[in-house]
Amino acid sequence: MSLKSFRNVLAGLLCLGAAPAFAHHPTIEAEAVCNAEGNLVIEYVSTSWLTTGEPGSGNSQIDILFNGVKVAQGAYTSPTYAFSGSAPAPTGTSATVTAAATGTWDSGAAGGQSESVTVTYPTESCSSTVGVGRFTGGGFQVRVGEARVTRGLTIHCDLILSNNLEVNWGGNKFHTTEHLETVECSDSPLIDQTPPRAPLDTLVGVGTGRYNNADGYTIEFTLVDAGEPGSSDQAALRIYETANPAHVVLNLPLQTLSGGNLQAHYDQPHK
Repeated sequence: MSLKSFRNVLAGLLCLGAAPAFAHHPTIEAEAVCNAEGNLVIEYVSTSWLTTGEPGSGNSQIDILFNGVKVAQGAYTSPTYAFSGSAPAPTGTSATVTAAATGTWDSGAAGGQSESVTVTYPTESCSSTVGVGRFTGGGFQVRVGEARVTRGLTIHCDLILSNNLEVNWGGNKFHTTEHLETVECSDSPLIDQTPPRAPLDTLVGVGTGRYNNADGYTIEFTLVDAGEPGSSDQAALRIYETANPAHVVLNLPLQTLSGGNLQAHYDQPHK
């Protein structure tokens, strides 16, 4: 049975009020980065294991632990069922980051479930002169109208490092295959993107890639982080044939996300 089919079965059980306890589960994604003050911190995003909005996906208390020590607390609440944050990294070269459900799920099931990931620290020393910034996508996926952007979204504010951007809609798929052609990052005084602090709240980029496995397509996109929990974040996506710009295969003007969370960060130092 595929993972998608398995989750559909669990969702059906929840609707019948007969979901087993293991159907309620937190997820955790984490990364060790240098903050603006030159300190190493671990940034994390935690979401419900169930698809956003499904019955049973909410929990009133999720503890975040680094190496077994509680550093923060959050809650899965409608409509995003996700939260994010950061805390100082423990000493060492890596850390185990855990999201543990200690409250009762909104289906009435008791907590006790958890998930952990191991975060390896960057080899470069932190300093106050970190990179200019980057965007990542949190939650299971970032949704912009009819389109879904995979949670592997990573876009840097320079053209040095590679980037990952994949968009799916109506059975179609586009993904970037090269470095971005142009990128521009800005920080508007009218937008509060905290937490965490970052040197930008808006990223505008242009790149090339493959549409339905065919080369020769361009994407123009805008990403806006308007703070937590992501319900005010915005994005715009336009994909067209590079040699024939009039052939537009996806055109979504700037709009509030319908799901997921965009997150602006200070970038890690890189050569």
